[in-house]
Amino acid sequence: MLRTKILFHERPRLRESILLEGLPGIGFVANILALHIIAQLKARKLCSFKSPYFQSLAILGGKGELYFPSATLRYVSAKNLERDLLILHGSTQPLSTYGQYEFCSTVLDVAEEFGCRLVLCAGGLPVEGIPESPRVYCAASSPFLLRKLRELGIETFRGRVHGAAGLLMGLAELRGIDGICLLAETLGLYPDPSAAMAVLKVVNALLNLNVSGEGLEKAAKKVKDMLFERAEAREARKEVGSYV
Repeated sequence: MLRTKILFHERPRLRESILLEGLPGIGFVANILALHIIAQLKARKLCSFKSPYFQSLAILGGKGELYFPSATLRYVSAKNLERDLLILHGSTQPLSTYGQYEFCSTVLDVAEEFGCRLVLCAGGLPVEGIPESPRVYCAASSPFLLRKLRELGIETFRGRVHGAAGLLMGLAELRGIDGICLLAETLGLYPDPSAAMAVLKVVNALLNLNVSGEGLEKAAKKVKDMLFERAEAREARKEVGSYV
């Protein structure tokens, strides 16, 4: 059976780390959020994931460089943080149900190795129209965490959470790891920095961080550029033909 490959870059010692999920989803909320926090806190690369369940394409950058869909796990370990951070960021999610389970399990294996005790997932909640001030909803795996979120004024979410955001939290609970999911209202048709900002405010309050929202638009632009390059790669593949 094909497996996700892990390439380690560093092996730091981390303290009761928190895994922040930042893969593409509705409104690219988690993707923008993770990219922004990585830049603001200067997160270091812990490992890279190459999965056979990611999209089957290669992307040519503006300078002719070639790269494939991938995900990285970065970390932040600083004295001013109550707990160390693990930040999962990637350009895609696995395309099949089995691929999602295999990839998310692999990520949790690594996170556990580095002391993960909480998984924090984020995403977008599609609504009609563009919300002026996106509201954030929550789900959590324990009554204690739900109480803490309600104290911050966050309403609970009823419904389904698809993809890695839901699966990572569910699989984490089976391992005795707490889980939280934060969903921000978004139109969902484009990378939404306003929704990412709404989630960032909750993450700051929840984890006692002080990450500035300045630069979120820049993170959103990077996501838009990535989507544009991926669309160009798909069109180029169609033009070359199905025999490639």
